[in-house]
Amino acid sequence: MTARHEIPVPGGKIHLYKRPDARHWQCSTTIGGIRDRESTKADELSQAKDVAEEWYLELRGKFKRGELGALTQVNKEKTFREVAELFLREFTALTEGHRSPIYVDGHERRVKKHLNPFMGDKPVSQITSGLVQEYRVHRVEQCKAAGGKAPARNTIHQEIVVIRQVLKTALRHQWITGLPDLSEPYRLNTKVSHRAWFSPEEYRALYTETQAMAKNPPHPRYAREYAQLHDFILFMANTGLRPDEAARLEFRDVSVVEDDRSGETILVIECRGKRGYGPCKSTANAVRVFRRLQKRNQPLPTDRIFPSIQRDLFNRVLEKLQLKFDREGRPRTFYSLRHTYISFRLLEGANVLQIAWNCRTSVDMIEKYYAAHIKTRLDASAINMRSGATTESGRPGLVAANDDDDDDVEEAA
Repeated sequence: MTARHEIPVPGGKIHLYKRPDARHWQCSTTIGGIRDRESTKADELSQAKDVAEEWYLELRGKFKRGELGALTQVNKEKTFREVAELFLREFTALTEGHRSPIYVDGHERRVKKHLNPFMGDKPVSQITSGLVQEYRVHRVEQCKAAGGKAPARNTIHQEIVVIRQVLKTALRHQWITGLPDLSEPYRLNTKVSHRAWFSPEEYRALYTETQAMAKNPPHPRYAREYAQLHDFILFMANTGLRPDEAARLEFRDVSVVEDDRSGETILVIECRGKRGYGPCKSTANAVRVFRRLQKRNQPLPTDRIFPSIQRDLFNRVLEKLQLKFDREGRPRTFYSLRHTYISFRLLEGANVLQIAWNCRTSVDMIEKYYAAHIKTRLDASAINMRSGATTESGRPGLVAANDDDDDDVEEAA
């Protein structure tokens, strides 16, 4: 919290303040309707008061003699640090209950750790496209000088987002007349790729391994944890939930219903997570998993279905099966089970809009990131058509494989 003191002086007041992350006291005052400020360069309050009074008397003398001129016009302008402080106050207050506290704290951390040290003392009108480009270069050089690698592209993007929000705050208060161009120069075209998921063969290997661990626990003391992990994998791959949605899920949020249109018994789930509330309908295979969880845990309606998520155990299984990374080098996490659900539905020809609604996302996101289904939309007869040639009757279609393995194969997505 910022410490503040006021010093009454002839013709006005001097405001002394010290920010939590600052070493020196700052002083500010208003003379002739123009606000000015200065650092006292003093750590102690008593010394800061003496410096502030001398500064005020000198400034008042210059004002009476008309010597302030253009310097006063610059000093009265808001700095990036001041506008950023106002932005964080507004953003925290107005997004409470609508934005994750982690997201809000991330903005504050970016301002204090990276943005303020570089441009905090500059007048907000001097935050130009060139300065922002210098900031990008500074971040890369700073990390490499420390022996690390350059920040990820998304990391820099999030910091530029904060700069844009701060400048928009200044624009709303009419401290600047327009926004600079903050777009990234030299931007390379990114290749099309889908998110890390498990192919049908990889997914089968994964749940077969966890099924074996659940039936014959390597450490009997943790038998329940092995069983919970196995059911978590099957549940996620048959519902498409986000990990945070699954972590919040209570038994009262799930209902077993008969679906009129498909004639199957499915789960209807009330999800609460990244996008707030949203409904979800599972595949029929999720019902058996849910009933097994009910039988094992004997829960109250308000109990969490997955009170703890075994990330370390999941990663050890992936490493054992050499499935931790996909062929592009992207690491697989619990989120990959959601990506697997979406990709499987698309491979089977499901409607993209229905999948988007069921997964609480957009069609654009699915078309952009889940490219695994494209091969099912390519018509070989149309691609390989030759002039004057005839084709055999009927178009090629998907042939569904019949699984004759053990019971848990039926629980696969």
